[in-house]
Amino acid sequence: MLSVAALVAVAVPAPARAALPLTEVASGFSQPIYVTHAGDDRLFVVEQTGRIKIIPAGGGAVTTFLNLSGLVATNASERGLLGLAFHPKYATNGLFYVNYTRKSDGRTVVAEYKRSSGNANAADPASARTVLTIAQPYANHNGGWMGFKGQLLFIATGDGGGSGDPGNRAQNKKSLLGKILRINPLKSGSKAYTIPSTNPFVGKTGADQVWSYGLRNPWRCSFDRSNGNMWCADVGQQKWEEVNRHATGKGVNYGWRVMEGNSCYKPASGCNTSGKRKPVAVYGHPGGNCAVTGGYVSRRSGAALAGKYVFGDYCSGRVWAIPSGHSGGLTSSHLLADTDHLVSSFGEGKDGRLYLVSYGSGKVYRLNDS
Repeated sequence: MLSVAALVAVAVPAPARAALPLTEVASGFSQPIYVTHAGDDRLFVVEQTGRIKIIPAGGGAVTTFLNLSGLVATNASERGLLGLAFHPKYATNGLFYVNYTRKSDGRTVVAEYKRSSGNANAADPASARTVLTIAQPYANHNGGWMGFKGQLLFIATGDGGGSGDPGNRAQNKKSLLGKILRINPLKSGSKAYTIPSTNPFVGKTGADQVWSYGLRNPWRCSFDRSNGNMWCADVGQQKWEEVNRHATGKGVNYGWRVMEGNSCYKPASGCNTSGKRKPVAVYGHPGGNCAVTGGYVSRRSGAALAGKYVFGDYCSGRVWAIPSGHSGGLTSSHLLADTDHLVSSFGEGKDGRLYLVSYGSGKVYRLNDS
């Protein structure tokens, strides 16, 4: 039984703590919303407007890896090119996957592309293969994060939008919305992808692709490179932002729309909290907080943040760090900085360094945590 007592909200700090030590890595991006690596020292920056750009190892001129702006819907603030994941065998097979909102019909598309055979810094636009599409009833809550654990691709989807999940899609295991999905994205015969037999609802009530459910709009998940734990931040409706952590997450119900954080979303309509997974941290909306941005557990040897999960808030620019074993409320001691950035994403380099993406300024920063 999940307690509905709310965890302690983040206190609005009077003065900001010491400024977060950031080094600007590159600038000039248009609405950047993600940064990642492909198994080497380059950084790949996803622009919501439809382009993926490369920051070369050691700096230098930024180049365009792939331009999907002609395919991507950008007529609403939460649509666009939203996710990127490189296959774990990218060095040899050149495969990577994108998640975007399709301009023609607003559907979520997960598509496979391949690196150009003649240029390691360019993708082959003709190599596109659609893996999966999902109808979107509204223009918001598209989710969009993707990441590999082993050979399997995890895909975070929002509840499809509309205030309060009017279709109750997040709790409906037969819907692919409001979920974490898990598939093997490689083509197999006539199948665009295959479903692991160990997914929790294979042969049961639910969609075979579903790994976990009950999410509103998961905005940036990650895997702890030390132990494989999955972290997912879920944007709240009115009062609470939440951070979730799990070792497997198989079949887990994170509670939305019954729960928002640790509170009943609409108590008068009934609130059965049984079977709902408790978030490891929640915070409220004082002082300009509005939407959580998930981050990473730092595992760089000798780093000041080693063993801590770093995340932030898009609107207020606040950045927090909690121990990877944390469970409970946030306090001022967890606050790293109160910045003026619109924090759209964090990222992790091959070497374990952490990065911050500033949506408004179009810049990518490295966190200097030595």
